[in-house]
This record gives sequence, structure tokens and C-alpha cells, in this order.
Amino acid sequence: MNFGWVRKTTGILLLAILFSAAFYPPLQNYLQIPHNIAIFEGQTYDIPNAVSVLNYDDSSVAISNKEDNSVMEALSSSESTVSMGIKGLPLKAMDVSVYPELKVIPGGQSIGVRVKTDGVLVVGHHLMDTDAGKVSPGEASDIRVGDSIIEMNGINISSMNDIQPLVQEAGEQNKPISFKIKRDGKIMKKELTPVKGKGDPRFHLGLFIRDSAAGVGTLTFYEPESGNYGALGHVISDMETKEPIEVGNGEIIRSDVTSIEKGLTGEPGEKLARFSNDRKVLGNISKNTSFGIFGKMHDEARNEEWMDPVEIGLAHQIEEGPAEIYTVVDGEEVQRFDIEIISSTPQQSPATKGLVIKVTDEELLDKTGGIVQGMSGSPIIQNGRIVGAVTHVFVNDPTSGYGCHIEWMLKDAGIDLEKSEQKKAG
Repeated sequence: MNFGWVRKTTGILLLAILFSAAFYPPLQNYLQIPHNIAIFEGQTYDIPNAVSVLNYDDSSVAISNKEDNSVMEALSSSESTVSMGIKGLPLKAMDVSVYPELKVIPGGQSIGVRVKTDGVLVVGHHLMDTDAGKVSPGEASDIRVGDSIIEMNGINISSMNDIQPLVQEAGEQNKPISFKIKRDGKIMKKELTPVKGKGDPRFHLGLFIRDSAAGVGTLTFYEPESGNYGALGHVISDMETKEPIEVGNGEIIRSDVTSIEKGLTGEPGEKLARFSNDRKVLGNISKNTSFGIFGKMHDEARNEEWMDPVEIGLAHQIEEGPAEIYTVVDGEEVQRFDIEIISSTPQQSPATKGLVIKVTDEELLDKTGGIVQGMSGSPIIQNGRIVGAVTHVFVNDPTSGYGCHIEWMLKDAGIDLEKSEQKKAG
């Protein structure tokens, strides 16, 4: 008997069976069910009818059978497991995390941003013409662009005004200054002696420095019970170094959009805005992360489109299809505009490009050309839930761009989904 032919035939049959099984509807439904999901109290999750629920904790979730599917409703905050199968055969256990109910108020307001750096930021080196040639004491002492000067001769440095008296005193005494700098989160010590340039009575470090930054953006949300908020959807970086600014303190202020530079292919547009005449401070800034700025609101901010808190839409609840963004294109009025969510990629770790979106609203396309600078942070709403925020525009297609999932911004705002404890962001 030709066993080789038997093995070959058996292998082909097994491949055919496996290939056919991939198109078996119950198996397709089974493969689409995640191994774990997170859901808030009172929310539901649809389970295809072809997949049967075999076992679950009825104190945590409730299962009801409908014509086309089964519906799992989250009852109380807990961790549990739902066992599923096909035709009574156990195949998958789905871990379910039920979070306490959480609602936030969507933003959309244009805000002015003023931040003070943690210490003084080095943004460049200055070569001075001296009797010894062109020198930069700072560069020679390995003080680099992007470093933050936080201490000089044991004295805390919080602004540029703190530096010159110490530099002048050390120069006149021809003594070195001991520096404490922060680089990539690490504290380092450096030492240098100031010098004078030819014909200059003042002593210098040979460094260009900055202690503040300002700009405009969009408020994403705030949580009314704690006052914690999130805005911008991306990090604030120094214009010279392109490095993230480590915030010492800061504030957000009411802002008016004065005009729009329309976006074109290859040329991103921009909201042109100014701080409102009353310069009313809305809140502080305590964190600057990859997902924006965060802190605590001093003054309640509600847009006219959403006066009441809304539910959170987690990544697995987002659908490809219609959604809306809230943003300002004229003055201080928050408006609602139609977009489409092209894709949503659930993520195991934080990332700012989990959503791909496209502007479909004719009015917004006519006014701005699509997504423009200053629109980052505009909340994305789908099915009455806040699901994310605008983060980036496609340079070659201003009608489209990226967004981030809202859970990453909530986390950076100090809002603990699992424990529903609104930690202070600042």
C-alpha cells in the first residue's frame, strides 16, 4: 500500500476542512470576540447568536437573548469571566472588566495656553568673540540644547531673571558656577565660568535660554466632579529644540478664533486666534504629555452643544462610520461638524494615532479645507459618547487625519477608569 499517497491525501483533506471552517459563520463570529473587554456600568455588549454563553457571573453581568444576538449588560464594578462556545462546546473565556459609571463634559472651546518651563530651557549655544577666540562656556561644559537648568550655586532657577545676577557675580569674581541640570529625566551636575565678549560689560554663559511658551488649542473634556481636564491631544514642544517642554506651571485662558488659513494639499492650514479680551483664566496646567496638556479647571466650561456629561466610548465600542467633532472656527462659538471614522485600532499601550478620520461636513470643508492646526484636541463624538480627540492632519490630504482614543487622555488626566477615582492632575 502506498502510505505516502495516503498521507498526502489526508493532508489535503485536513487543509480543505480548515479552509472551509474559516468561512463557517459561527466560527467567524467566535474569532471576532475579544479575549478581554472593558465596559462601564449600565452599558451593553452584543454577542453573536451563533456563539452561546455557557457560564457567567450574574452579579457582575446579565445576559439576555435577542433574535439576532445575545446582549451582555454590565451590572456592577468587578472583574469576571464569561465562558462561550459553539453548540455547547466550550471554546473561549472572555475576561470582562466592568468599570464604575463615568461621564465627562465634551469641550471644543478654543483655549489659549501659557506654560512656564520647569527651570530654564536651553534652546541654543552662543559663540562669543573674546580675546581667546570664539567660545561658548556652556557648550564647552557639555550643557546641551534641550537641557533644563534647575539650579545654579544651590539656588533654584525658575525664570531667566534668576540667572543674570548669578552670572555677573561669578564673572566679576572669576569663579565657576555649579549647575544642576535635567536631561532626559536625569539630574546632572555641570560647572562653568562665565566670560565677557569684546566690548561687552556683561558676563555670559554662551547659551540661548527660554522659560515660557504660549499658543492656542482646543479643550477636549473636563470631569465636573474633580475638575480634571484634558486638551490639545498632542505634546507641547519647544519651537527651537522640537523637544517636549517639561512644565513647571501654566494656565489655560479663554481664546477667540479670529480667522482661518485654509488647508491645502502639502500646506496644512491653521486657526489664527488670540487670548480673549478679559484673559479669563480657566484652569492650571500641571502635565504636558504625548496626549496633550492636563490640569484642573478653575471655572466651569460647557459648550452649548453638550451642556450635560456624556458617557465614555472605549476603543472596542467605536464603529467605522459617521461621527462628529466639536470645535471653534469663528469667535468663541463651539460648532458641531460631521466626520467619518475610517478605522479604529484598539491598542494595548498608549499611542496618539489609534483613529483615522475624514471630514465630510461641507461647511467645515468650505471654511477650513478640513483639519487645521489649532483643531487638535477637538472631541470626537459617536453615538452620544466621547470616543477620542483629533491629533494630527495628513499633510498630503487636509481633509483627513489621526485621532487618539479617549481612554489614554483620561488616564493622563488622572481619571482612573478601573477604580473610578478622579485623582488630582494638579
